Amino acid sequence: MLRDYAVLPSSLLQRGAGYAQPSQVIPERVTLDDPAIMVMTDLKYVGAVIVQPHDTADEANRRMIQRGVRLLLVIDQQRKMVGLITATDLFGEKPMQAVTARGCRREDVLVRDIMTPQERLEVLDLRDVHSAKVGHVVATLKKAGRQHAMVVEHDDRSRQTVRGLFSATQIARQLGITIITNEVARTFSEIESLLAH
Repeated sequence: MLRDYAVLPSSLLQRGAGYAQPSQVIPERVTLDDPAIMVMTDLKYVGAVIVQPHDTADEANRRMIQRGVRLLLVIDQQRKMVGLITATDLFGEKPMQAVTARGCRREDVLVRDIMTPQERLEVLDLRDVHSAKVGHVVATLKKAGRQHAMVVEHDDRSRQTVRGLFSATQIARQLGITIITNEVARTFSEIESLLAH
């Protein structure tokens, strides 16, 4: 059966060899009038940094530091999105609220205790992003009071897939300016918690 196939030549792997990784070339400089897609991290070309709900908050922090990001997608065993966690979640009041609510130690706080669950995540549609400018994204982040925005695309059955991410920090670096997007409380419980402290 294999008589018609010649064996391929092989050699030893060289010291210091790297490995191929998904990459996206993001322009160093943009303007507010450039296409928004130029500042989106496209998850078709850049691997998403993920964490699971049962991982500890400390593990999420280590992963952020290791990968140089401030947001992790939270996925379940079937690799479906169940939420996201940001550096603000890790270093804000949420961990202490979880310690109080669960009666646990800080190192026992889990991602699921402090993540923003899927049902509370607002997303942008890739079709809208394709016709938007960088300025539209900046205005959207500022109005929402968020550091990040997720972009979804729809398949032929209208099911969503997270396709990309916008980061105010990355956009500011590409624009060469400072973007201030004050994180805001999004639910009554978050507002009550802020008022109580």
